[in-house]
Amino acid sequence: MILEASKAASIVYINEALETRAVASGNLSDEKQALHVLAAAMAKAPADVLPRFVELAMTLTEAVSAGLSLYEPEPEPGVFRWRHLHGLLAAFENATTPRNDSPCGVTLDRNRPTLSRHPELVYDWITAENLVIPEVLLVPLYIGSDEPLGTLWVVSEREGHFHRGHADTAAELASFAGLALKMIREEERLRTALTEQELLAREMSHRLKNLFAMTDGMIHGSARTAETVGDFATALSGRLHALADAHSLVQRQVVAIGSDRSFDLAELISAVVKVHERAVDAPNRIATRGPAIPCGDHATNAVALVVHELATNAAKYGALSVPGGRVDISWELDGTQMTLQWLERDGPWISSEPSQSGFGTSLIAMTVERQFGGSIFYDWKPTGLEIRIELNAAKLRR
Repeated sequence: MILEASKAASIVYINEALETRAVASGNLSDEKQALHVLAAAMAKAPADVLPRFVELAMTLTEAVSAGLSLYEPEPEPGVFRWRHLHGLLAAFENATTPRNDSPCGVTLDRNRPTLSRHPELVYDWITAENLVIPEVLLVPLYIGSDEPLGTLWVVSEREGHFHRGHADTAAELASFAGLALKMIREEERLRTALTEQELLAREMSHRLKNLFAMTDGMIHGSARTAETVGDFATALSGRLHALADAHSLVQRQVVAIGSDRSFDLAELISAVVKVHERAVDAPNRIATRGPAIPCGDHATNAVALVVHELATNAAKYGALSVPGGRVDISWELDGTQMTLQWLERDGPWISSEPSQSGFGTSLIAMTVERQFGGSIFYDWKPTGLEIRIELNAAKLRR
């Protein structure tokens, strides 16, 4: 700033002049008629009316330029963006000025009409543009609102021009302009919400189609390998519950439309394995550890099925089938590759690798390879099964 802030109020800001200057007579009926016309048009197209409010403000106050300075709070402390400029300063359309170093900021802080004389004496960003502003009258938009929208301002080509009548006229126009701005923002929010709802509906439709396709495959696969109806029901029920656990995570996230619907891998794994801990009455026998890795909602079903099948096999044949057995699940991220380790300990002694595998094992392999472009490796150690799964972490985030 060129002058100290303490001097600005007495030199640049001259609100007292609004009360002492004579108010020139004007054609009040014409002003009201113009306002009524714009107010009626505002209900249909508020965005189209905004520049007309600015133009009317310039005409009714006999100014040489006028515009809106709309407040953008981010990043803090924010800026004012000049919009719908008319007259001599029209070339500065879409320019920005600082929130805390401008007549607009002072006007918002005071929350009342503000008259400034030669603000270039205080604000060096005005001087940098070689501008001379004899007087500028500013009024806050949407007076009394908790949300600062900005200011409406008019510029005179001479000192001593603006009076209380001009301030009242500009304030009335600003109230209409503020209402139009609020309507525009509400329309934008509504359009955004509708677009996101349509996107969400398409995503959920896609998820349901995938769920039906996966369910159909599980029914046929379980039926081929089950020896009894009871075995078939148990296997299919467990797989469906795993999908339901994954879906419940998605359901909690989609409540906030437009949010980033991703889940931490640890949360997803824990949601699936806790069911198996309850089933075998084995609390805290499954340990998980690893860095936070986002898992996209499209990948949750696949991850849930893989973990469910591994835990089911451990409960039927492995470490969780006997008291004292435990499972350690860990994962790490190395660039674009995520590696998951499944280690079983203190379970039944393993004498050899199984001679044949069931549908669950095939389901794991197909999921890891086809959906995640990964690989799975089994090591049938006598002390417990060890499994390593390597996959593309980018596909995990989808």
